[in-house]
Amino acid sequence: MKLIVGLGNIGKEYEATRHNIGFMVIDELARRWGVSSWKTDRNAMCGEYRSPEKVLLLKPTTYMNLSGVAVGAYANFFNVDPEDIAVIQDDLDLPVGQVRVRRKGSAGGHNGIKSIQEHLGTGEFPRFKIGIGHPSHNNKAVIKHVLQRFSSEEQELVTAAIGKMADALELWLKGDMEAVMQEYNKKPPKVKEETAAPTE
Repeated sequence: MKLIVGLGNIGKEYEATRHNIGFMVIDELARRWGVSSWKTDRNAMCGEYRSPEKVLLLKPTTYMNLSGVAVGAYANFFNVDPEDIAVIQDDLDLPVGQVRVRRKGSAGGHNGIKSIQEHLGTGEFPRFKIGIGHPSHNNKAVIKHVLQRFSSEEQELVTAAIGKMADALELWLKGDMEAVMQEYNKKPPKVKEETAAPTE
């Protein structure tokens, strides 16, 4: 059995904000897999899919900082090992739309991840990260930034990243984490600056 957890904040005012990118990926997987029935239980919205093993899609309803309450409850009830719990998170330190997959790691200042580590008692669970950009190293600016929606210029990058992350999670379900990291940790190609044509 696998858990795929998207991190975000419940409520209309938080929909489509940067901090809710995890929810967006869960919604994309639900769309692909035809998951339309959700139940709210153990502090999360939960949808079920079989691939053929059982996969639970989770959106914690506790708000970001207490995400681990839901993840810990599902992990304990269904006896799911940490390495079988994929967590989709936003990442301030990656450019908007860049994806990165990690087998494990520290919380890196992310309160949702910190909460999950506390409730699982380990940091050894896979992270599926999508960059949301960093405004500055000012805490107030960061809080405002993560609760903002993406600009129209960024939306194309975000839509592509959500699709790419859903692809990565489908590959992860096949059981080869190494293949996932090799495929989805590639750096995007650098954009070449066009040189202006000489004027007469």
